[in-house]
Amino acid sequence: MNTAADTPLSSTPPLLDEIRALLDDPTLRDDPLHAPLTRLYALACDQHERMARLIRISDGYHGWSQSRAEDLNAQFDRHVRRLEKLARISDRYQNSLREVSESLREASITDALTGLRNRRYLMERLREESGLGKRSAQVYALAMVDVDRFKAINDRFGHETGDVVLHRIAGALHGAIREYDICGRWGGEEFLLILPGTRLADGRELIERVHAQIRHLSIDAGPGYGIQVSISTGLTEYRPGEAPTHTLARADAALLQAKESGRDRVVAI
Repeated sequence: MNTAADTPLSSTPPLLDEIRALLDDPTLRDDPLHAPLTRLYALACDQHERMARLIRISDGYHGWSQSRAEDLNAQFDRHVRRLEKLARISDRYQNSLREVSESLREASITDALTGLRNRRYLMERLREESGLGKRSAQVYALAMVDVDRFKAINDRFGHETGDVVLHRIAGALHGAIREYDICGRWGGEEFLLILPGTRLADGRELIERVHAQIRHLSIDAGPGYGIQVSISTGLTEYRPGEAPTHTLARADAALLQAKESGRDRVVAI
């Protein structure tokens, strides 16, 4: 005979297992959502156990003292209503946990300063695009962008102004690319653009337009001060079969050439 303890409620819901795995991930320990998610997880586990105990106690009591006195249909109806209530409670908890899990995932792949995707996400997409290229011989263009003389901006105007510069450039980059392109912050003052299905010449044309937009940016740095910024870009094209690290290294080498040859330019190799 099956009891309430044998029902799925007596085992840990799969979503709680997924949340536990996220909490155990050392790369997410410093995430601002880690602490509230830990508390929510503990609350969900506690409520889950309480519901299981209540069902066992309730079933035992009804089985001993009331089953003979109550009409079978009425007893069945009560049991169905109780299960429906428990299902609604469980659904609410699982929906809450799912929303927290999705928020945590979003935070883990987003750069807090610029709102763009971060290095972790960019590496994931690079591996995906390279895998697609290996299977179907499809290419993509890769652009590594660096803000020119960014250290001088920080030194002269302060880090808060430097953050504003990065945020404005991030917005300009994101606004200039196509819907299916990927733009993210690689680290510091460097950004990375992944342009799926794009050959080198077409990628250069797009990046030159980005440069033109950046040149027209004027960033307020206080009364009487407007900062004009520029970027340097190293551009390359994925070569079918190569590892994404090789494509990255080539884009980085192109960026170095752009910086050494005067900045505010695109070098494609």
